[in-house]
Amino acid sequence: MDSSSVTISTDQNLLDVDLIHDFLSRHSYWAQGRSREVVERSLRNSLCFGAYRDGRQLGFARVVTDRATFGWLCDVFVVPEARGLGISKSLMEAVLGHPELQGFRRFLLATKDAHSLYAQFGFEPLSAPERWMSIERF
Repeated sequence: MDSSSVTISTDQNLLDVDLIHDFLSRHSYWAQGRSREVVERSLRNSLCFGAYRDGRQLGFARVVTDRATFGWLCDVFVVPEARGLGISKSLMEAVLGHPELQGFRRFLLATKDAHSLYAQFGFEPLSAPERWMSIERF
């Protein structure tokens, strides 16, 4: 299997919500314990990208956006057995090439360990991190 046999789609009806919830709530470092209701609400209110092979979902990415000036890329993952095949790069190409995600003033993401992947697509550290603030609730 390689990334050429993978299809990327934004069709919400294709999303494997069980897989997404399981990965996020049990296997990610950023969404441990996230409830299914919260996952479902986040899917409904975001532009979601699924990576599929033979009808099985292998990867996911979600963009929170106004579809005009701002986007936040989040919840990106590839299931462990499909890693190393270029699926994350295919997801990134689909996200950044999507017609509703063009011309943004700002496109953000946060990552603990995938900086080299995102740098390939033009993401850089914040130019003025002192301007940014957040509320974090765990």
